Amino acid sequence: MEWIKQNINVDFVGKIKIAYSVSIAAILISILSLIIHGGPNYGIDFAGGTLVQVKFQKETDADKIRGAMTAIGMGDSVLQQFGAKENNEYLIRTAESSEDLKGLSDRIEESLAAGFGKGSFEVRRVEIVGPKVGRELTEKGILAMVFAWIAMLIYISWRFEFRYAVGAILALVHDVTITVGVFSILNKEFTLVIVAALLTIIGYSINDTIVVYDRIRENVRKSPKQALDGIINASINQTLSRTILTSFTVALVLIALLFFGGAVIFDFSLALLIGVVVGTYSSVFIASPIVLAWERFKPAKKRKK
Repeated sequence: MEWIKQNINVDFVGKIKIAYSVSIAAILISILSLIIHGGPNYGIDFAGGTLVQVKFQKETDADKIRGAMTAIGMGDSVLQQFGAKENNEYLIRTAESSEDLKGLSDRIEESLAAGFGKGSFEVRRVEIVGPKVGRELTEKGILAMVFAWIAMLIYISWRFEFRYAVGAILALVHDVTITVGVFSILNKEFTLVIVAALLTIIGYSINDTIVVYDRIRENVRKSPKQALDGIINASINQTLSRTILTSFTVALVLIALLFFGGAVIFDFSLALLIGVVVGTYSSVFIASPIVLAWERFKPAKKRKK
């Protein structure tokens, strides 16, 4: 089955200005959302505090749960329904943390038992992260992405040229910024799981970009006198079938995880799905056109001759 004909010739280079306008608008909206929300909505991994997941046997009023938490000094907790409404499952979050995990879990169970009765609920998990640990995780998460970008910059500069590396890294920054921006707009939690998703997106996107770069380099060697914009356009068209089919099959898996994977991996699947879509777009409209812009600003020595 052939969805995309081999002789297809879409003028991607001619649409660079439109693509840049869309990307700049998306990045500005992402940054504006982060400013309005005061940064990402950090989860307990980064912000520190206590997280309790409780499943009730019957439909429960949130105010009654908060009342039970007040009895043990957690009255300022934030309650959030977890998963489908009929599951009667809640996440209870508080900024306070305690080193005595077992003691806190017992106190929570006793308080809930007094309010709802024993056997009417199940405490599924209790997580405690101190503020110091949260800061360390934040720093390490940021460093992980920065080191990944630096390593890729060095590798692509060695394998191709520095201008290719710049295009690839800017495309990755573009992908990560927009993905984080969408999570900010949706007010989704930013946790270690999302950092893992962002690193996965970086790996997927750079792989997609390298495939296009390989074809560009191959076509430059075949036709050194041809204009670079024509070579880039031809290369993107030649790899378009592979790019779309790969992204489509990955997206199908992520959509299945999104709807049937449950609440635990919902945010992870959502981040990956956003990243795959944006990463595919950036490989075509961001990474390669930046190489062309660099060439117009400072032509390569071989092409000068």
